Amino acid sequence: MAVQKLPLAKALNESLRKALETDPKVVVMGLDVGKLGGVFRITDGLQKDFGEDRVIDTPLAESGIVGTAIGLALRGYRPVVEIQFDGFVFPAYDQIVTQLAKMRARSLGTVKMPVVIRIPYGGGIGAVEHHSESPESLFAHVAGLKVVTPANSSDAYWMLQQAIQSDDPVIFFEPKRRYWDKGEVDTEAIPGELHKARVAREGTDLTLVAYGPMVKTCLEAATAAAEEGKSIEVVDLRSVSPLDFDTIQTSVEKTGRLVVVHEAPVFFGSGAEIAARITERCFYHLEAPVLRVGGYHAPYPPARLEEEYLPGLDRVLDAVDRSLAY
Repeated sequence: MAVQKLPLAKALNESLRKALETDPKVVVMGLDVGKLGGVFRITDGLQKDFGEDRVIDTPLAESGIVGTAIGLALRGYRPVVEIQFDGFVFPAYDQIVTQLAKMRARSLGTVKMPVVIRIPYGGGIGAVEHHSESPESLFAHVAGLKVVTPANSSDAYWMLQQAIQSDDPVIFFEPKRRYWDKGEVDTEAIPGELHKARVAREGTDLTLVAYGPMVKTCLEAATAAAEEGKSIEVVDLRSVSPLDFDTIQTSVEKTGRLVVVHEAPVFFGSGAEIAARITERCFYHLEAPVLRVGGYHAPYPPARLEEEYLPGLDRVLDAVDRSLAY
């Protein structure tokens, strides 16, 4: 049966299974991805079915994991690396920025670098320090990397397939607090291009732009606003780099207002780039300044305070009201 209702985590598992079945050059590697099946069980059962040469348990050394993946890619493999938690990626940041991101440009495009780095990211699970970061803008800023993040099970399944098939390195951010949210997955119908944004809800009064874990929050905000007669359009970016500014522009030219929402800090976040570009492109269509809702410019707080830190329904609706008040 082509259409199934799956949790986002299971959709990722099925996507990896499909990739391993389809292409013998695909290998999965990372800390505890084999026998344990990953800390979130995304790789559950894969080592048993595909063997230790295809699903590889690595030492706890993120720089070594990514460096090995680069070597495998140079030899024609398509490695899919799992970084166990968002805050653990930084020992590998040097390899990612100075090697992985630059190989294709350094070789004038002759060297392919089909490496996917999967990173569970964001808060909302009550984790300890280094387990609830949102570092996507650090990677989106680096030329040569593609940065994507699914918001639902269908995109999780298909975007991971598309990322693995890409000849460029892809940083694949997985919204960990949405792992258990169920959604329909049609395993025979690709929902769209990897870097194309999607209008998740039509509206006429204001555009909410989000990605990853905040798409669900924005859809809930749009539902709440509709009870007060406000028509909110929600755009799921899906890709943070490259950014689909055309879809955002089309929406804003219709609604005249834009609020950008992400968990990452607002300061120097992706919302700032979106605000700048849309102000340039849509200046004469805007009825209000572009507003941003996000995390604070502070280290991620302890678990008992994270609900105060994370942008929730109230903060999104407050920005909607402020924008509509102009």
